[in-house]
Amino acid sequence: MSSALLAVLAFAPILLAGVLLIGLRWPAKTAMPVVYGVTVLIALFAWDMSFNRVLSSTLQGLVITLSLLWIIFGAILLLNTLKYSGGIAAIRSGFAAISPDPRIQVVIICWLFGCFIEGASGFGTPAAIVAPLLVAMGFPAMAAVLMGMLLQSTPVSFGAVGTPIIVGVSAGVDNAAISETLVAHGYAWTDYLSWVSMQVAIIHALVGTIIPALMVLMLTRFFGKDKSWKAGWEAVPFALFGGLAFTLPYVLTGIFLGPEFPSLLGGLVGLAVVTLAARAGFLVPKTVWQFADRKDWPLSWMGTIEMRAEDIGNRPMSSLRAWIPYVLVGALLVVSRIFPEVTAALKSVALNFTGILGETGINAGLDPLYLPGGVLVAVVLITFFIHRMRLSEVNRAVRESSGVLFSAGFVLLFTVPMVRILINSGVNAAELPSMPVAMAHFVADSVGGIYPLFAPAVGALGAFLAGSNTVSNMMFSQFQFGVANSLGLSTVLVISAQAVGAAAGNMIAIHNVVAASATVGMLGREGLTLRKTIWPTLYYVTLAGIITLVGCYVLGLADPVALG
Repeated sequence: MSSALLAVLAFAPILLAGVLLIGLRWPAKTAMPVVYGVTVLIALFAWDMSFNRVLSSTLQGLVITLSLLWIIFGAILLLNTLKYSGGIAAIRSGFAAISPDPRIQVVIICWLFGCFIEGASGFGTPAAIVAPLLVAMGFPAMAAVLMGMLLQSTPVSFGAVGTPIIVGVSAGVDNAAISETLVAHGYAWTDYLSWVSMQVAIIHALVGTIIPALMVLMLTRFFGKDKSWKAGWEAVPFALFGGLAFTLPYVLTGIFLGPEFPSLLGGLVGLAVVTLAARAGFLVPKTVWQFADRKDWPLSWMGTIEMRAEDIGNRPMSSLRAWIPYVLVGALLVVSRIFPEVTAALKSVALNFTGILGETGINAGLDPLYLPGGVLVAVVLITFFIHRMRLSEVNRAVRESSGVLFSAGFVLLFTVPMVRILINSGVNAAELPSMPVAMAHFVADSVGGIYPLFAPAVGALGAFLAGSNTVSNMMFSQFQFGVANSLGLSTVLVISAQAVGAAAGNMIAIHNVVAASATVGMLGREGLTLRKTIWPTLYYVTLAGIITLVGCYVLGLADPVALG
């Protein structure tokens, strides 16, 4: 079978998902079972995968789905708990005191607070937390999901305390062979990761600083009363300031401290600086922009999870006390990821499946306490006491949150197993590469020396499939390393482009859109969100590709050590 035909067959499930979700506007609950079925047929009859491996990949996907649902449940439960405790009312008032303008709020809440949560947790948690919080602030549900998806770009490469680099790249290349060469020249594998972290941070800073500006522009263009770009341009100076407030400490941390802390420190420093600036009116537009009246919103903007005034608790509460649960979320996520003893204790409660149905390499596990869902539920329990709630209020929050899981779970039951079949397709009777690698090989063979331009797009493809920067890096880092070596280019730079593209791909990852939509009760309109997030994603991978190409051929960047 030719490489072109292999690539077409491998791409078929992705193309079908795009046509059904974006082109025909099918809801994901209808489209993804069809896409899953087509994927199974291609795996069995074109890739010659065994039925046992397809089934084990599906079971692996179901276990991962439980992890996602646990995170979604925790995020919605915390929001509903704060709704009934009166915390949401206080948070609204607090942000209104900083600025009543949604353009300013989205930079502070979504971009900066979201970047901090990404640095602490990753794995789709920021959108799951930020989207419902924006709805509570009065944003339309669709706007909240769109903003949450755009957030999942620049900070993602250093999400979960650097997991995409530390785990994704390390597990994605033959680091034993590379380490031998490094040691012979007086370096270690940690040095290689530091070089990658530095270049990832620089590329992200060059490309990602304008993401908050894109947020405010898209907010006013798609959700404003007049649907104009003009209102967005008024807030662009403040948004660019917010972008720089994050990316400057982010890039410095990536250069000097390594991969663990860029998003964490960038988000924390930026949040402090920009909040103070907003209070002082620095670069804040003189005219306050607002959404149209809620009664004029089209149904497509609205979710089933609403924050009606009559449902929100109104007991007196300071902004500080109202924010304590979210501060605790950030603090507990950081503590649970940074301190090995805490990590080990939380992971001691686990459900692990190794070699599912006897298939080597197909493993899955569920760590309910370590996952962000466990942290979120723990914070809910603490909130019960610090907000002096009644049991009846918590019961209402639990009932409302549980109802969301059934609709979200149905979609993810097909989406995640489909992804795992694609990723696990490298073991087959026909001895073919996995479907994602087959697509990447075809791209590399077709474009030759200008491949660095497409390296970020390959990373984005992996994230689109897996919804994970880490998994994309694991899938494609060795491939990117090999292509760079064969072309005589910097492996560090090309792998960095892979990591940057994999971060951008999270903006269009189907199950990330589903998860974010579920937290605001907007399932069934995933295609509408993807129609909008595809453009920032194309911007991101294109500019990152141009920067990589310039680095390779104009600046002549090379690895500190010849690794070929």
